Amino acid sequence: MTTTATKTTRFIDTELLSDLKRFGAADVSACFSCGTCTAICPLVDNDSTFPRRIIRYAQVGMRDELLSSKELWTCYQCGLCSDSCPTEADPSEFMAAARRYAIASYEPTGLARILYTRPVVGSFIAAAVAAFFAVFMYASHGPQDGASLALFEFIPEGLIHWTGVAVMVALALAGVFGITSMARRVARSEGVSLATLFGGRAQLSKAGKALWSALGIESLGQRRYREDCKDDNPVEPLYRRRWLIHALTIWGFLGLFSATILDWGLALIGVKETGTPIPLWYPSRLIGTIAGIALVYGVSMFMINRLRQVNRAAQFTTASDWLLLVLLWITGATGFFIEVALYLPNAPAWGYWIFLFHVAVAMELMLLLPFTKFAHAMYRPVALFFYALAADKSKQTV
Repeated sequence: MTTTATKTTRFIDTELLSDLKRFGAADVSACFSCGTCTAICPLVDNDSTFPRRIIRYAQVGMRDELLSSKELWTCYQCGLCSDSCPTEADPSEFMAAARRYAIASYEPTGLARILYTRPVVGSFIAAAVAAFFAVFMYASHGPQDGASLALFEFIPEGLIHWTGVAVMVALALAGVFGITSMARRVARSEGVSLATLFGGRAQLSKAGKALWSALGIESLGQRRYREDCKDDNPVEPLYRRRWLIHALTIWGFLGLFSATILDWGLALIGVKETGTPIPLWYPSRLIGTIAGIALVYGVSMFMINRLRQVNRAAQFTTASDWLLLVLLWITGATGFFIEVALYLPNAPAWGYWIFLFHVAVAMELMLLLPFTKFAHAMYRPVALFFYALAADKSKQTV
């Protein structure tokens, strides 16, 4: 990488734009900064201006500024900017590629870069990770009971539990590193310090409100996505709207995760053993079933929309996009196959193999979270936190 320093010690990466193209960025050299994209974006305000600023960072090689921009993650890729761009520079897809570049830059292993820029190698790695988990757990397999589906006699519960713990520890370490790397950059760019966050009761109150806005109102409630990012033309029925599909995917995944934790917690306090037969109305089973329906529906709609290219956001799909969607869909769908097998009168042999496949893919999904598109679930709330802080500061200065 070639860099040059200006008189203000600002480093310019002369290879930035060409590097971004490896992540799928459109050729934004056609952009002449007319500002149409920024003017038409429904999410732009005084505290968050894009995509023109981000494109300009790339054009002049301002890598640090690009990676320090909260605006990267406040975009939901509705595509209005690309539809209105007079030079067809496709700023919407550029923003998506810049986010992929940022994910690869925030983590130190280089795995994300491989998954994004070398799809064949990335696909092999993804298949190898799933195969590793499957072989690792199958190496300790027990008998397949034909009378009832004794899943944890086939694959020991303790093995699954401790493998899951190891995966979550690895996820936590990689996640904390990436979030810290991003947060330090954005905080420095926004003039936010520990003192401005925790320096007193007033600062703590502002930080708490910003955290609630980022996590509760925006990330989980999808407020701006619902109210401001109205990109459907013509207007789609509710069940096909992008914000709802996205929300169902989020809540479905969180619901399945919660059901898993609840089931483990009930076993921990002695209410029930993990894997024992329970009725459909049992809390962990009911939550898991409803959440599974939401997840499979949301992911299926995402996949259908991308195959049909129904809107600008779905017109360009990378291998990394498909990797996340396929892993999520397999995790949800195989869970339903297992549920059906549990209630059949005789234990089907395929139920055991589906269970092994389900666990292996679920482990892979969590392990690769910081390196795939799934990482936006970590970085977007951080950016929204800084956006909320900036919005609060703007209100006070008016």
